[in-house]
Amino acid sequence: MPIRIVRLGSDRAPGEGLRIGTVRRPPRGVPKSEFASQNWYDVWYPNLAPSAETMKMAQAAQASGVASEWNAFGRRFKSEMAEPDASRSLDLLAALSHQSSFSIGCYCEDEARCHRSFLRALLAERGADIVPESTG
Repeated sequence: MPIRIVRLGSDRAPGEGLRIGTVRRPPRGVPKSEFASQNWYDVWYPNLAPSAETMKMAQAAQASGVASEWNAFGRRFKSEMAEPDASRSLDLLAALSHQSSFSIGCYCEDEARCHRSFLRALLAERGADIVPESTG
């Protein structure tokens, strides 16, 4: 029962299970009562989202297209995920991936230029069972 790494708001896969939103803010203009029914997320968990300052780095790197800026964002985000609370959350999700169906995600269109690509790698390092990118 692997973790799926998804774009929030996309159609749910059969058997996907609980959808966890690893985003800084809820979707704009969507009533809280409709988050799940519109396929955004079932549970909001901003603990695994980049800080506001780090998110600005990601946005600047995306706009510029400069690889070194994206790499700097990645280093900063990984540093944030090494903090005790985030690290324990990743450990928990990795362990749960062997017994429960769930997904994590954010709003970005392109996973390769999104913090969820780093979450995928960090979870894999912890031995999580993850659906391959091409099917998630």
